[in-house]
Amino acid sequence: MRSFRWIYEHALARKGSIEALEALLPVPKTEAQLLAMTDDRYLSDMVRRVFRAGLKHSMVDAKWPAFEQVFYGFNPRKIVLMSDDMLEQKMQDKSIIRHWGKIKSVRTNAFMVDSLSREKGSFGRFLADWPADNIIGLWQHLAKSGAHLGGSSAPSFLRMVGKDTFILSNDNVAALKAQGIIDKKPTGKKALQDVQYTFNQWHAESGRPYCQISRLLSFCAD
Repeated sequence: MRSFRWIYEHALARKGSIEALEALLPVPKTEAQLLAMTDDRYLSDMVRRVFRAGLKHSMVDAKWPAFEQVFYGFNPRKIVLMSDDMLEQKMQDKSIIRHWGKIKSVRTNAFMVDSLSREKGSFGRFLADWPADNIIGLWQHLAKSGAHLGGSSAPSFLRMVGKDTFILSNDNVAALKAQGIIDKKPTGKKALQDVQYTFNQWHAESGRPYCQISRLLSFCAD
């Protein structure tokens, strides 16, 4: 396994200067910022990520004001009360993207957000309390408890809302393969744990958030 220092120097050589490189790195939200975000905004971003999957993001984003209106501002406590008939009516609304599986997932994910909010005090508290050194556990929790949040959807959602996480982009997978940490895109429990362990080591070495290590690693793919 390469050291974090090697990763940073390799990325620096590609981007030309420390200033240029640092400007490209994401900054995770603080605990206070995660707590300040309301449950409806978390659900809105979660559903937006679900609908973005496989579609042009700009097209989904252009329709988002209509989604906000159709789904009650993504208030989870209103959405969980929607009947199957009400969801089917949304399939007739041409102002939104009419994908039955994803429309059904709105209620499932609202139930998850609402349940965790009632248990923890808010969905933001649930995210803030989850340790980044087991971020794959959070991916798996969201995928299991929600709908359409498998694969890259859960980590992409977390990056959208500012929760510190690494991303298994194609570039990161290529860089991890080049270092012999994995031999293919990790999906199984052991492979994901190996990746988590590796990022934990780089985090301990550098003190940087996982999202920055992830972005720096992506610059090292050949």
